[in-house]
Amino acid sequence: MTDDTDIDNLTEEAARAELARLADVLAQANAAYHQQDAPEISDAEYDRLKARNAAIEARFPELKRPDSPSEQVGAGPAEGFSKVRHAVRMLSLGNAFADEDVADFDRSIRKYLGLGPDVALRYTAEPKIDGLSLSLRYENGALVQAATRGDGETGENVTANARTIADIPASLEGAPDVLEVRGEVYMSHSDFAALNDRQRAAGNKPFANPRNAAAGSLRQLDAEITRSRPLKFFAYAWGALSEPLAETQMAAIERLAALGFSTNPLTALCDGPEAMIAHYREIEAQRATLGYDIDGVVYKVDDLALQGRLGFRSTTPRWAIAHKFPAELAWTRLEAIDIQVGRTGALSPVARLQPVTVGGVVVSNATLHNEDYIAGRGASGEVIRDGKDIRVGDWVQVYRAGDVIPKVADVDLGQRPADAVPFAFPDTCPECGSPAVREEGDAVRRCTGGVICPAQAVEQLKHFVSRKAFDIEGLGARQVEQFHADGWVREPADIFELQAKFGSGLQQLKNREGWGAKSAENLFEAIDEKRTIPLARLVFALGIRHVGEVAARDLALHYGTWEALTAALETARPAALAHRQADEAEEAERARATKEGRRARITETRAAVIERCEVPQPAGAAWADLVGADGIGPTLALSLSDALSNPEERAAFDRLVAHLAVVSPDAPAADSPVAGKTVVFTGTLEKMTRAEAKARAEALGAKVSGSVSKKTDILVAGPGAGSKAKKAAELGIETLDEDGWLQLIGDA
Repeated sequence: MTDDTDIDNLTEEAARAELARLADVLAQANAAYHQQDAPEISDAEYDRLKARNAAIEARFPELKRPDSPSEQVGAGPAEGFSKVRHAVRMLSLGNAFADEDVADFDRSIRKYLGLGPDVALRYTAEPKIDGLSLSLRYENGALVQAATRGDGETGENVTANARTIADIPASLEGAPDVLEVRGEVYMSHSDFAALNDRQRAAGNKPFANPRNAAAGSLRQLDAEITRSRPLKFFAYAWGALSEPLAETQMAAIERLAALGFSTNPLTALCDGPEAMIAHYREIEAQRATLGYDIDGVVYKVDDLALQGRLGFRSTTPRWAIAHKFPAELAWTRLEAIDIQVGRTGALSPVARLQPVTVGGVVVSNATLHNEDYIAGRGASGEVIRDGKDIRVGDWVQVYRAGDVIPKVADVDLGQRPADAVPFAFPDTCPECGSPAVREEGDAVRRCTGGVICPAQAVEQLKHFVSRKAFDIEGLGARQVEQFHADGWVREPADIFELQAKFGSGLQQLKNREGWGAKSAENLFEAIDEKRTIPLARLVFALGIRHVGEVAARDLALHYGTWEALTAALETARPAALAHRQADEAEEAERARATKEGRRARITETRAAVIERCEVPQPAGAAWADLVGADGIGPTLALSLSDALSNPEERAAFDRLVAHLAVVSPDAPAADSPVAGKTVVFTGTLEKMTRAEAKARAEALGAKVSGSVSKKTDILVAGPGAGSKAKKAAELGIETLDEDGWLQLIGDA
């Protein structure tokens, strides 16, 4: 029997024989494809044979075999999982829950990149699949590893199970030598319903939802169980690469599709927030008919070069955001509005609600975002909720945004109490009484108390002792909370006085519950070890807004000493204040220009303000030097200036530094063989990580670039170098392998 016979002409006997043949052929194909990484037939041929099998079963349902290919998903994996450390962290996404959040996202991108509102900026918009994140690593076209996201740094090795998913190719043609594809494993609604039917028939507990079913299925150690679960996969991102996939997000997704991955057909290019939200509405309207679960739409900056400039926060990329769909709604009474103060001083209003069940969860608190949201205004001053403000006593609509965070969505004015009054947002911190100010362009009001604010103090102390800051062994978040509650540690300087105050006398650390003589001695020794601290760690540990680990390192390299840094900031303060006034004037000019239907005169406006401020020449020079430093910009510089100019906060810093020996960073070598040269690393480095290679090169006075150009002096190429090596050869650039690079730098 061959498959040349038309299905309509098959007899029952011939159909039975053909189904047996197809079951055998497709089983062999599955084994070759998923287990052996040696496909024997093309994907197209495989799909054709499966379609033929399904069509025959449709005509002769009574002939469907127990081992029918229609009920099989790939081949069974090997048993046993190990842990996998991701070469590139698998981060989560920040969330948007309203249209104004999308506009805010666009504004934040433009502000960070220094792009005006009239500059074209494109985004991709794609459905956010509600499944399990999966990373697939291909080397030389072969699938070598699959891992779950885990905690973002380390995931579970599910390679064998991933090979059973028909949507995941075992091999690729025309792919980069190293390609890590990321996407979502999920289960369709129909497959989920069928699986639960089988669960119930077998007397087993049904799964709660398709996402749980998919996650549980992928993490099975039993091959037979995983094989029986119909999993699917959408590709939408990438991690480690030996060479870029494309220049844009959309082109990269198209490249993944061309390589054989399933990508979402609803992915679209959008020219800005209006188009993004319009596409969001279109996807939302189709949500019930897609056949799989989605919980929102993901927006990403399309230009990959801009993605690189935007970079990442500690846990999320700046260039992407998830616009979540509203979850189930419920109405309840707003009993109070409390103000919480965070580590950075942000005053966040929280709704205290009469408990109500929303989406299966009892909700008693909900976020109210900020004072504008309470007043019925969006981030740009636009009217929301038809201008209805939110008052204590109101009957409010609550929903669980992204099925996680409760939010107040609407107000029923018909049930508003007669004595309800507009909520007066505080202009002083409820914790310390310091002024709470709202900077121009900021939606959040912030306490100016810094380390003197108790609400900020605890969180700042936790940050101070964190791993990338002072990292004092034996002094973590729990101990900091205890010491602060008892009045032992109010500010960082107090940590270095613990032994003097509580190492002897009536009140001793060793006598506290949970402590003893040895543990107290160990803590004091650990604290003493941190009295000598690199400048970069000190700057990061201070917890100044916008000053992250990378920025702290850049500041340390630029100024060299704490004294030089503080002196420069003191000198630059008049220019910093003038810059802020210029920012405010710019915002006002943009608003006037929009109202008058003309082009905003930004340069002239800013120059006029700066001139009026009569900034001293030394201040202007110090400010220009600060904002021109590598990795530093006006936003970070202003935050740094504000912190160091707050008398009480500065005094706290000075009290801390008095206990420390601050170590200056090593200056880049000037006499090394690579000093002053531009170096590019590409391919897979086997004797060092890319970060280690970059740090070593920069320490030797080299500049490390991510792309090859005429300015490149040396290309260090590991396995899988790809296009960069080719371009370097075309330009006549010196190319070294890893051993050659190590020989060149030697002991320098």
